[in-house]
Amino acid sequence: MTAPAPAHAASASTDAPLPPPLAGLRVLDLATLFAGPLAATMLGDFGADVIKVEHPTRPDPSRGHGPAKDGVGLWWKLLGRNKRAITLDLSTSGGRDLLLRLAADADVIIENFRPGTLEKWGLGWEELSTANPRTVLARVTGFGQFGPYSHRPGFGTLAEAMSGFAAATGEPGGPPTLPPFGLADSIAALATAYAVMTALNGRAVTGRGQVVDLAIIEPILTVLGPQPLWYDQLGYVQPRTGNRSRNNAPRNTYRTADGSWLAVSTSAQSIAERVMRLVGRPELTEEPWFSTGGGRAGHADVLDEAVGGWIGRHTREEAMAAFEKAEAAIAPVYDIRDVLEDPQYQALGTIVEVPDPELGPLRMQNVLFRLSETPGAIRWAGRPHGADTDAVLAELGLSTAEVAALRSGGAL
Repeated sequence: MTAPAPAHAASASTDAPLPPPLAGLRVLDLATLFAGPLAATMLGDFGADVIKVEHPTRPDPSRGHGPAKDGVGLWWKLLGRNKRAITLDLSTSGGRDLLLRLAADADVIIENFRPGTLEKWGLGWEELSTANPRTVLARVTGFGQFGPYSHRPGFGTLAEAMSGFAAATGEPGGPPTLPPFGLADSIAALATAYAVMTALNGRAVTGRGQVVDLAIIEPILTVLGPQPLWYDQLGYVQPRTGNRSRNNAPRNTYRTADGSWLAVSTSAQSIAERVMRLVGRPELTEEPWFSTGGGRAGHADVLDEAVGGWIGRHTREEAMAAFEKAEAAIAPVYDIRDVLEDPQYQALGTIVEVPDPELGPLRMQNVLFRLSETPGAIRWAGRPHGADTDAVLAELGLSTAEVAALRSGGAL
Protein backbone atom coordinates (compact mmCIF):
# COMPACT_ATOMS: atom_id res chain seq x y z
CA MET A 1 0.00 0.00 0.00
CA THR A 2 1.17 3.51 -0.70
CA ALA A 3 1.19 6.44 1.67
CA PRO A 4 -2.15 8.22 2.12
CA ALA A 5 -2.97 11.08 -0.19
CA PRO A 6 -3.70 14.44 1.43
CA ALA A 7 -7.09 14.58 3.15
CA HIS A 8 -9.83 16.62 1.50
CA ALA A 9 -10.07 18.89 4.52
CA ALA A 10 -7.90 19.62 7.50
CA SER A 11 -8.96 18.09 10.78
CA ALA A 12 -9.63 20.31 13.75
CA SER A 13 -6.51 20.93 15.79
CA THR A 14 -6.00 17.94 18.09
CA ASP A 15 -3.05 16.10 19.58
CA ALA A 16 -3.75 13.04 17.41
CA PRO A 17 -5.81 12.71 14.22
CA LEU A 18 -9.25 11.23 14.63
CA PRO A 19 -10.04 8.00 12.77
CA PRO A 20 -12.07 8.37 9.56
CA PRO A 21 -15.83 8.22 10.11
CA LEU A 22 -16.31 4.77 8.56
CA ALA A 23 -13.28 3.14 10.18
CA GLY A 24 -14.20 -0.35 11.36
CA LEU A 25 -16.83 -0.84 8.65
CA ARG A 26 -16.16 -3.92 6.49
CA VAL A 27 -17.53 -3.90 2.92
CA LEU A 28 -17.44 -6.74 0.40
CA ASP A 29 -17.62 -5.38 -3.14
CA LEU A 30 -18.80 -8.16 -5.46
CA ALA A 31 -20.11 -5.79 -8.15
CA THR A 32 -18.82 -4.68 -11.56
CA LEU A 33 -19.41 -1.80 -13.98
CA PHE A 34 -20.13 0.77 -12.44
CA ALA A 35 -22.79 1.77 -9.92
CA GLY A 36 -22.09 -0.87 -7.27
CA PRO A 37 -18.30 -0.55 -7.31
CA LEU A 38 -18.47 3.25 -7.23
CA ALA A 39 -20.74 3.12 -4.18
CA ALA A 40 -18.12 0.91 -2.48
CA THR A 41 -15.42 3.40 -3.47
CA MET A 42 -17.33 6.19 -1.77
CA LEU A 43 -17.50 4.16 1.43
CA GLY A 44 -13.81 3.33 1.22
CA ASP A 45 -12.94 7.01 0.80
CA PHE A 46 -14.14 7.63 4.34
CA GLY A 47 -12.33 4.74 5.97
CA ALA A 48 -14.35 1.58 5.31
CA ASP A 49 -12.27 -1.55 4.77
CA VAL A 50 -13.45 -2.47 1.27
CA ILE A 51 -12.55 -5.91 -0.06
CA LYS A 52 -12.98 -6.10 -3.82
CA VAL A 53 -13.88 -9.64 -4.91
CA GLU A 54 -13.12 -10.49 -8.55
CA HIS A 55 -13.26 -13.69 -10.57
CA PRO A 56 -9.84 -15.37 -10.82
CA THR A 57 -9.75 -15.32 -14.63
CA ARG A 58 -12.31 -12.61 -15.47
CA PRO A 59 -11.31 -9.43 -13.65
CA ASP A 60 -13.63 -6.47 -13.16
CA PRO A 61 -14.24 -5.12 -16.70
CA SER A 62 -13.32 -1.61 -15.55
CA ARG A 63 -9.69 -2.77 -15.54
CA GLY A 64 -9.90 -2.80 -19.33
CA HIS A 65 -12.41 -0.01 -19.83
CA GLY A 66 -11.18 3.12 -21.58
CA PRO A 67 -7.57 4.25 -22.05
CA ALA A 68 -4.66 2.41 -20.41
CA LYS A 69 -1.05 3.29 -19.67
CA ASP A 70 1.63 0.60 -19.87
CA GLY A 71 -1.16 -1.97 -20.06
CA VAL A 72 -2.75 -0.76 -16.81
CA GLY A 73 -6.35 0.49 -17.03
CA LEU A 74 -6.66 4.02 -15.70
CA TRP A 75 -10.39 3.84 -14.91
CA TRP A 76 -9.64 1.01 -12.48
CA LYS A 77 -7.12 3.19 -10.65
CA LEU A 78 -10.01 5.52 -9.79
CA LEU A 79 -12.77 2.95 -9.25
CA GLY A 80 -10.55 0.53 -7.32
CA ARG A 81 -8.99 3.06 -4.96
CA ASN A 82 -9.04 2.34 -1.23
CA LYS A 83 -9.98 -1.31 -1.92
CA ARG A 84 -8.11 -4.52 -1.18
CA ALA A 85 -8.27 -6.79 -4.23
CA ILE A 86 -8.88 -10.52 -3.88
CA THR A 87 -10.04 -13.27 -6.23
CA LEU A 88 -12.80 -15.82 -5.58
CA ASP A 89 -14.82 -17.95 -7.95
CA LEU A 90 -18.17 -17.77 -6.19
CA SER A 91 -19.61 -20.53 -8.36
CA THR A 92 -17.27 -23.09 -6.76
CA SER A 93 -17.83 -24.68 -3.39
CA GLY A 94 -14.49 -23.35 -2.14
CA GLY A 95 -15.27 -19.81 -3.26
CA ARG A 96 -18.76 -19.98 -1.78
CA ASP A 97 -17.47 -21.16 1.59
CA LEU A 98 -14.83 -18.46 1.72
CA LEU A 99 -17.36 -15.74 0.89
CA LEU A 100 -19.62 -16.92 3.70
CA ARG A 101 -16.64 -16.76 6.06
CA LEU A 102 -15.91 -13.22 4.89
CA ALA A 103 -19.59 -12.33 5.18
CA ALA A 104 -19.60 -13.35 8.82
CA ASP A 105 -17.55 -10.23 9.55
CA ALA A 106 -18.96 -7.96 6.85
CA ASP A 107 -21.20 -5.00 7.59
CA VAL A 108 -22.09 -4.47 3.92
CA ILE A 109 -22.12 -6.65 0.80
CA ILE A 110 -22.64 -4.96 -2.58
CA GLU A 111 -23.54 -7.05 -5.64
CA ASN A 112 -25.00 -6.48 -9.09
CA PHE A 113 -25.54 -9.94 -10.54
CA ARG A 114 -28.82 -10.63 -12.30
CA PRO A 115 -31.54 -11.58 -9.80
CA GLY A 116 -31.24 -15.21 -8.80
CA THR A 117 -27.52 -15.57 -9.50
CA LEU A 118 -26.36 -15.45 -5.89
CA GLU A 119 -29.20 -17.80 -4.96
CA LYS A 120 -28.03 -20.24 -7.65
CA TRP A 121 -24.62 -20.31 -5.96
CA GLY A 122 -26.08 -20.79 -2.48
CA LEU A 123 -25.21 -17.21 -1.55
CA GLY A 124 -28.66 -15.60 -1.42
CA TRP A 125 -30.01 -13.47 1.38
CA GLU A 126 -31.03 -16.51 3.41
CA GLU A 127 -27.49 -17.88 3.47
CA LEU A 128 -25.78 -14.50 3.92
CA SER A 129 -28.06 -13.38 6.73
CA THR A 130 -27.63 -16.74 8.43
CA ALA A 131 -23.86 -16.25 8.31
CA ASN A 132 -24.29 -12.70 9.66
CA PRO A 133 -27.72 -11.41 10.71
CA ARG A 134 -26.30 -7.86 10.92
CA THR A 135 -25.03 -7.60 7.36
CA VAL A 136 -26.61 -5.25 4.81
CA LEU A 137 -26.91 -6.67 1.30
CA ALA A 138 -27.08 -3.97 -1.39
CA ARG A 139 -28.40 -5.40 -4.66
CA VAL A 140 -27.83 -2.99 -7.56
CA THR A 141 -29.39 -4.01 -10.88
CA GLY A 142 -30.75 -2.32 -13.95
CA PHE A 143 -34.42 -3.01 -13.19
CA GLY A 144 -34.62 -4.21 -9.59
CA GLN A 145 -35.22 -7.61 -8.03
CA PHE A 146 -38.79 -8.13 -9.30
CA GLY A 147 -41.11 -7.07 -12.10
CA PRO A 148 -41.35 -8.01 -15.78
CA TYR A 149 -37.90 -6.61 -16.69
CA SER A 150 -35.97 -7.81 -13.63
CA HIS A 151 -34.11 -10.59 -15.45
CA ARG A 152 -33.04 -8.40 -18.37
CA PRO A 153 -29.41 -7.27 -18.54
CA GLY A 154 -29.36 -3.67 -17.41
CA PHE A 155 -26.85 -0.87 -17.89
CA GLY A 156 -26.80 2.86 -17.24
CA THR A 157 -27.41 3.65 -20.90
CA LEU A 158 -30.77 1.89 -20.72
CA ALA A 159 -31.69 3.90 -17.63
CA GLU A 160 -30.72 7.13 -19.37
CA ALA A 161 -33.06 6.14 -22.21
CA MET A 162 -35.98 4.81 -20.14
CA SER A 163 -36.00 7.55 -17.47
CA GLY A 164 -36.82 10.34 -19.89
CA PHE A 165 -33.34 11.87 -19.67
CA ALA A 166 -32.44 11.19 -23.32
CA ALA A 167 -35.85 12.32 -24.57
CA ALA A 168 -35.39 15.71 -22.89
CA THR A 169 -31.74 16.12 -23.93
CA GLY A 170 -30.57 17.45 -27.28
CA GLU A 171 -31.52 20.14 -29.74
CA PRO A 172 -35.15 20.80 -30.72
CA GLY A 173 -35.99 18.60 -33.68
CA GLY A 174 -32.82 16.58 -33.18
CA PRO A 175 -32.46 13.03 -31.87
CA PRO A 176 -32.62 12.09 -28.19
CA THR A 177 -29.12 12.42 -26.73
CA LEU A 178 -27.26 10.11 -24.36
CA PRO A 179 -24.45 11.41 -22.11
CA PRO A 180 -20.85 10.49 -23.06
CA PHE A 181 -20.13 9.15 -19.57
CA GLY A 182 -21.78 6.94 -16.94
CA LEU A 183 -24.39 9.38 -15.70
CA ALA A 184 -27.11 6.96 -14.56
CA ASP A 185 -24.56 4.63 -12.98
CA SER A 186 -22.95 7.48 -11.06
CA ILE A 187 -26.29 8.75 -9.77
CA ALA A 188 -27.18 5.18 -8.77
CA ALA A 189 -23.84 4.88 -6.94
CA LEU A 190 -24.63 7.97 -4.87
CA ALA A 191 -28.06 6.57 -4.12
CA THR A 192 -26.60 3.18 -3.17
CA ALA A 193 -24.09 4.71 -0.76
CA TYR A 194 -26.94 6.70 0.82
CA ALA A 195 -29.13 3.60 1.00
CA VAL A 196 -26.37 1.58 2.65
CA MET A 197 -25.79 4.20 5.32
CA THR A 198 -29.55 4.43 5.88
CA ALA A 199 -29.78 0.66 6.32
CA LEU A 200 -26.82 0.70 8.71
CA ASN A 201 -28.52 3.33 10.80
CA GLY A 202 -31.64 1.18 10.76
CA ARG A 203 -29.52 -1.70 12.02
CA ALA A 204 -28.56 0.40 15.01
CA VAL A 205 -32.28 0.46 15.89
CA THR A 206 -33.32 -3.11 15.03
CA GLY A 207 -30.04 -4.98 15.50
CA ARG A 208 -30.56 -6.63 12.11
CA GLY A 209 -29.32 -6.07 8.61
CA GLN A 210 -31.58 -5.93 5.57
CA VAL A 211 -31.64 -5.98 1.77
CA VAL A 212 -31.25 -2.80 -0.29
CA ASP A 213 -32.95 -3.25 -3.68
CA LEU A 214 -31.76 -0.47 -5.99
CA ALA A 215 -32.82 -0.31 -9.65
CA ILE A 216 -30.58 1.92 -11.76
CA ILE A 217 -33.62 3.18 -13.70
CA GLU A 218 -34.97 4.93 -10.59
CA PRO A 219 -32.39 7.38 -9.14
CA ILE A 220 -31.92 9.18 -12.47
CA LEU A 221 -35.68 9.59 -12.70
CA THR A 222 -35.58 11.28 -9.30
CA VAL A 223 -32.98 13.85 -10.37
CA LEU A 224 -35.03 14.74 -13.46
CA GLY A 225 -37.30 16.69 -11.15
CA PRO A 226 -41.06 17.16 -11.37
CA GLN A 227 -41.61 15.70 -14.84
CA PRO A 228 -44.03 12.99 -13.60
CA LEU A 229 -45.93 15.60 -11.62
CA TRP A 230 -46.13 17.95 -14.60
CA TYR A 231 -47.53 15.20 -16.79
CA ASP A 232 -49.90 13.91 -14.11
CA GLN A 233 -51.42 17.31 -13.40
CA LEU A 234 -51.03 19.15 -16.71
CA GLY A 235 -50.37 16.55 -19.39
CA TYR A 236 -47.10 18.38 -20.03
CA VAL A 237 -44.17 16.46 -21.56
CA GLN A 238 -40.83 18.28 -21.39
CA PRO A 239 -39.47 18.76 -24.92
CA ARG A 240 -35.87 18.96 -26.05
CA THR A 241 -34.67 22.55 -25.80
CA GLY A 242 -30.91 22.25 -26.30
CA ASN A 243 -29.08 24.55 -23.88
CA ARG A 244 -32.19 26.59 -23.28
CA SER A 245 -34.62 26.16 -20.40
CA ARG A 246 -38.41 26.35 -20.42
CA ASN A 247 -38.20 27.88 -16.94
CA ASN A 248 -35.95 30.92 -17.43
CA ALA A 249 -33.91 32.91 -19.95
CA PRO A 250 -31.34 33.96 -20.94
CA ARG A 251 -29.81 30.54 -20.27
CA ASN A 252 -27.40 29.28 -22.88
CA THR A 253 -23.78 29.00 -23.98
CA TYR A 254 -22.31 31.92 -25.90
CA ARG A 255 -19.12 32.23 -27.96
CA THR A 256 -16.65 34.99 -27.12
CA ALA A 257 -14.60 37.13 -29.49
CA ASP A 258 -11.53 34.97 -28.84
CA GLY A 259 -13.30 31.68 -29.54
CA SER A 260 -14.11 30.55 -26.01
CA TRP A 261 -17.53 29.54 -24.73
CA LEU A 262 -19.31 30.93 -21.67
CA ALA A 263 -22.42 29.67 -19.89
CA VAL A 264 -24.92 32.14 -18.48
CA SER A 265 -27.69 31.38 -16.00
CA THR A 266 -30.47 33.72 -14.88
CA SER A 267 -32.58 31.54 -12.62
CA ALA A 268 -33.09 34.52 -10.27
CA GLN A 269 -35.04 37.55 -11.47
CA SER A 270 -32.47 39.97 -10.08
CA ILE A 271 -29.69 38.23 -12.01
CA ALA A 272 -31.68 38.43 -15.25
CA GLU A 273 -32.12 42.17 -14.74
CA ARG A 274 -28.39 42.68 -14.05
CA VAL A 275 -27.45 40.77 -17.19
CA MET A 276 -29.68 42.87 -19.43
CA ARG A 277 -28.36 46.10 -17.95
CA LEU A 278 -24.80 44.84 -18.44
CA VAL A 279 -25.31 43.99 -22.12
CA GLY A 280 -26.91 47.36 -22.82
CA ARG A 281 -30.55 46.30 -23.12
CA PRO A 282 -32.14 47.62 -19.91
CA GLU A 283 -35.39 48.42 -21.73
CA LEU A 284 -36.14 44.70 -21.99
CA THR A 285 -36.52 44.50 -18.22
CA GLU A 286 -39.58 46.78 -18.51
CA GLU A 287 -41.44 44.36 -20.78
CA PRO A 288 -44.39 42.66 -19.01
CA TRP A 289 -43.11 39.21 -19.98
CA PHE A 290 -39.71 39.83 -18.37
CA SER A 291 -41.05 39.60 -14.82
CA THR A 292 -41.25 35.78 -14.77
CA GLY A 293 -38.86 33.00 -15.76
CA GLY A 294 -41.45 31.43 -18.00
CA GLY A 295 -42.15 34.75 -19.68
CA ARG A 296 -38.47 35.29 -20.36
CA ALA A 297 -38.15 31.73 -21.68
CA GLY A 298 -40.91 32.52 -24.18
CA HIS A 299 -38.76 35.34 -25.55
CA ALA A 300 -35.44 33.49 -25.49
CA ASP A 301 -34.60 34.46 -29.08
CA VAL A 302 -34.60 38.16 -28.18
CA LEU A 303 -32.62 37.65 -24.99
CA ASP A 304 -30.09 35.29 -26.58
CA GLU A 305 -29.48 37.76 -29.36
CA ALA A 306 -28.80 40.52 -26.84
CA VAL A 307 -26.54 38.48 -24.58
CA GLY A 308 -24.84 36.53 -27.36
CA GLY A 309 -24.16 39.66 -29.35
CA TRP A 310 -22.54 41.41 -26.38
CA ILE A 311 -20.42 38.41 -25.38
CA GLY A 312 -19.37 37.92 -29.00
CA ARG A 313 -17.78 41.37 -28.99
CA HIS A 314 -15.67 40.63 -25.90
CA THR A 315 -12.92 38.21 -25.01
CA ARG A 316 -13.50 35.56 -22.37
CA GLU A 317 -11.46 37.51 -19.84
CA GLU A 318 -13.33 40.77 -20.56
CA ALA A 319 -16.77 39.15 -20.36
CA MET A 320 -15.96 37.23 -17.18
CA ALA A 321 -14.66 40.36 -15.48
CA ALA A 322 -17.70 42.42 -16.49
CA PHE A 323 -20.17 39.78 -15.32
CA GLU A 324 -18.35 39.38 -12.02
CA LYS A 325 -18.36 43.14 -11.45
CA ALA A 326 -22.10 43.21 -12.21
CA GLU A 327 -22.69 40.28 -9.83
CA ALA A 328 -24.23 38.26 -12.65
CA ALA A 329 -23.85 34.48 -13.00
CA ILE A 330 -21.42 33.24 -15.64
CA ALA A 331 -18.90 30.41 -16.00
CA PRO A 332 -16.46 29.30 -18.67
CA VAL A 333 -17.17 26.05 -20.49
CA TYR A 334 -14.20 23.89 -19.43
CA ASP A 335 -12.65 20.73 -20.69
CA ILE A 336 -10.57 18.64 -18.29
CA ARG A 337 -7.42 20.64 -19.03
CA ASP A 338 -9.12 23.77 -17.71
CA VAL A 339 -10.42 21.95 -14.64
CA LEU A 340 -6.90 20.93 -13.65
CA GLU A 341 -5.68 24.54 -13.89
CA ASP A 342 -8.63 26.32 -12.29
CA PRO A 343 -7.74 28.15 -9.03
CA GLN A 344 -11.10 27.40 -7.37
CA TYR A 345 -10.70 23.66 -7.90
CA GLN A 346 -7.12 23.98 -6.67
CA ALA A 347 -8.24 25.81 -3.53
CA LEU A 348 -10.82 23.12 -2.79
CA GLY A 349 -8.36 20.29 -3.42
CA THR A 350 -10.81 18.76 -5.88
CA ILE A 351 -8.04 17.03 -7.81
CA VAL A 352 -5.41 15.25 -5.73
CA GLU A 353 -2.17 13.50 -6.58
CA VAL A 354 -2.01 9.88 -5.44
CA PRO A 355 1.22 7.86 -5.39
CA ASP A 356 1.00 4.52 -7.20
CA PRO A 357 3.65 1.77 -7.37
CA GLU A 358 2.63 0.73 -10.90
CA LEU A 359 2.31 4.08 -12.68
CA GLY A 360 3.84 6.66 -10.36
CA PRO A 361 1.95 9.81 -9.28
CA LEU A 362 -1.67 9.91 -10.47
CA ARG A 363 -4.04 12.86 -10.45
CA MET A 364 -7.70 12.02 -9.84
CA GLN A 365 -10.85 13.39 -8.22
CA ASN A 366 -10.63 13.72 -4.45
CA VAL A 367 -13.29 12.45 -2.05
CA LEU A 368 -16.77 13.88 -2.54
CA PHE A 369 -17.03 16.31 0.35
CA ARG A 370 -15.10 17.87 3.19
CA LEU A 371 -15.65 16.98 6.85
CA SER A 372 -14.12 19.34 9.40
CA GLU A 373 -13.35 16.71 12.05
CA THR A 374 -12.98 13.35 10.31
CA PRO A 375 -12.12 13.94 6.65
CA GLY A 376 -11.85 11.21 4.08
CA ALA A 377 -8.72 10.44 2.09
CA ILE A 378 -7.42 8.40 -0.83
CA ARG A 379 -5.04 5.91 0.75
CA TRP A 380 -4.09 4.11 -2.46
CA ALA A 381 -5.20 3.79 -6.08
CA GLY A 382 -6.68 0.63 -7.60
CA ARG A 383 -4.57 -2.42 -6.77
CA PRO A 384 -3.46 -5.19 -9.16
CA HIS A 385 -5.84 -8.09 -9.76
CA GLY A 386 -5.84 -10.35 -6.70
CA ALA A 387 -3.02 -8.45 -5.00
CA ASP A 388 -4.44 -8.89 -1.50
CA THR A 389 -5.91 -12.40 -1.73
CA ASP A 390 -3.29 -14.10 0.42
CA ALA A 391 -3.32 -11.36 3.07
CA VAL A 392 -7.12 -11.32 3.39
CA LEU A 393 -7.36 -15.11 3.59
CA ALA A 394 -4.58 -15.17 6.17
CA GLU A 395 -6.79 -12.87 8.29
CA LEU A 396 -9.43 -15.61 8.10
CA GLY A 397 -6.90 -18.05 9.55
CA LEU A 398 -6.09 -19.97 6.37
CA SER A 399 -2.60 -21.42 6.13
CA THR A 400 -0.33 -21.03 3.13
CA ALA A 401 -0.99 -24.64 2.20
CA GLU A 402 -4.76 -24.16 2.37
CA VAL A 403 -4.57 -21.10 0.16
CA ALA A 404 -2.39 -22.96 -2.34
CA ALA A 405 -4.84 -25.86 -2.45
CA LEU A 406 -7.79 -23.50 -3.07
CA ARG A 407 -5.86 -21.76 -5.82
CA SER A 408 -4.92 -24.99 -7.55
CA GLY A 409 -8.56 -26.09 -7.33
CA GLY A 410 -9.74 -22.96 -9.15
CA ALA A 411 -11.50 -21.28 -6.22
CA LEU A 412 -8.98 -18.40 -6.18
